[in-house]
Amino acid sequence: MKIIYFVFVFIMTNIFAFSQDYNKYGVETAPKGLRVGAIAPTFEGVNQVGDNISLSELLKKGKVVVIFYRGYWCPYCSKYLKQYQDSLQLIVDKGASIVAITPEQEDGVNKTLDDTEAEFDIISDKENIIQKKYKVLFKVTNKYNAKIRTFLFADIAKNNGEEEAHLPVPATFIIGQDGKIEFVQFDVNYKKRATVKDILQNL
Repeated sequence: MKIIYFVFVFIMTNIFAFSQDYNKYGVETAPKGLRVGAIAPTFEGVNQVGDNISLSELLKKGKVVVIFYRGYWCPYCSKYLKQYQDSLQLIVDKGASIVAITPEQEDGVNKTLDDTEAEFDIISDKENIIQKKYKVLFKVTNKYNAKIRTFLFADIAKNNGEEEAHLPVPATFIIGQDGKIEFVQFDVNYKKRATVKDILQNL
């Protein structure tokens, strides 16, 4: 019985710690994300210059790197997107393209562009449709929402045109021309991202 008790305590302690870790990043209930080998859900959207973007059309030209980011107010996101802009030609030379997807509205996207000078497609995911398809969307905790308002002077819900605050796990996917996901980086810790080197090695 003692062994069972200690095993139970160990499991519950780790579950609690895991939950607390999620809360640290503003995650109320963690999404699961899609895995390598899954068929990538198709999506369409309008990019920052008003062009219609379709995953199926992009895949006819080569592999697609899909990046989910949180918003202009996130310094980690801006730094991450800037790294991809700086290495964009290396990715293009591999025959691939990049699409960044965000819940923020057009005003936020324009601020992101000011910070990153991104020349790849950025789609404002209205109603979080694409984020839901890729299982990256989560509801932001009130505590984290208040933290962003206080320290980064941004209202997540307002920036996204919503009544409640939602964000994506800042995940990165590589989608092959057969429509299957070939690479996934998925972590609720927004500080952990796939490097450009990771992407180039998997293209």
